[in-house]
Amino acid sequence: MLSDRALGRATLARQYLLAPAAPGTLTVAEALTHLVGLQAQNVKPPYYGLAARIEDFDPRELSASMENRAAVRIVTMRSTIHTHTAADALTLRSLVQPALERELHGFRAGLVGVDQDRLVALSRDLVESEPRTMAQLREVLLKEWPDADPLALSLVARCRLPLVQVTPRGLWRRSGQVALTTVDRWLGRPLDPEPSAEDAVRRYLAAFGPASVKDMQTWARLTRLKEVFERLRPELLTFRDERGTELFDLPDAPRPDADTEAPPRLLPEYDNLLLSHADRSRVVPAEYKGLTWQGNYAYRVLMTDGLVAGVWKLEENADSAVLTIEPFAPLGRGRREATLAEGERVLRLLAEPSVTHEVRFGAVRRT
Repeated sequence: MLSDRALGRATLARQYLLAPAAPGTLTVAEALTHLVGLQAQNVKPPYYGLAARIEDFDPRELSASMENRAAVRIVTMRSTIHTHTAADALTLRSLVQPALERELHGFRAGLVGVDQDRLVALSRDLVESEPRTMAQLREVLLKEWPDADPLALSLVARCRLPLVQVTPRGLWRRSGQVALTTVDRWLGRPLDPEPSAEDAVRRYLAAFGPASVKDMQTWARLTRLKEVFERLRPELLTFRDERGTELFDLPDAPRPDADTEAPPRLLPEYDNLLLSHADRSRVVPAEYKGLTWQGNYAYRVLMTDGLVAGVWKLEENADSAVLTIEPFAPLGRGRREATLAEGERVLRLLAEPSVTHEVRFGAVRRT
């Protein structure tokens, strides 16, 4: 049996969150590959996520990777935008395609009379002739199917075509509007037609394990993964969590002692650490469940002792950068000082060096 605390430490170790990677030991490409991408609904979260995980992270490295097309922004897991390496974009998009197809089932009423195959072909021609915004694409599609639901038309294109957000969208301090083309056109390489589900399980466990079948299905929004885990069972270790759920893991993956120190970390909104398990008890205390969300909006999260402990925000203007931390409960002197030091480290990486830097504590957010 592995306690929630032990599970948390294991996952934090694999996420580079027990200790950020030492200078010169981890490239952005290596981090993106190991983490199986970073959630990227907004522009800044991948930068904030890597700053939490790489001690000397330079945001220009990720930005350059996107500009030279070594990394891309594309819809993959959970039908959300992720930043992936080019190689992973071509494989993972194919892997999650069945989940994206299922997403369209709820919009059938708005697609009566629409030839979806023709819609996909027309959309591909349009975005491959030149990158287009979704509004521009929808305008053309509505001319072909004026009685259809505009949202449903655009969702067919989004779900059935592997669309990437072209640069400058996503570049560090140079972002533009969302313009789309196909990943195969952007990268000059075709999608992987037969992605390996077994490899995906191994990679998920390496980044998020130990984990259950349901955990991985939550991460990828795929079904029928139990049979894949069963095929791999001879090469995996198995455990139980505090509730008796069976967990799988790679034999050589790190599983630190439950009492291993977990220093404060500042994670972005929608960080995959908080979204990639059906049971999030390993990192989210029961009393704080739901406090990092307001509707569909997620707050940036403070972690202390390996657990969600508050939220934070960064406000930048022409002459200052102020990082404000709002804990859910008093931190105590030691954790407060460690949190302050981590905030200062993150500011050094992400804020303009020419402006004044300040880390401050806001009021405790009472539960």
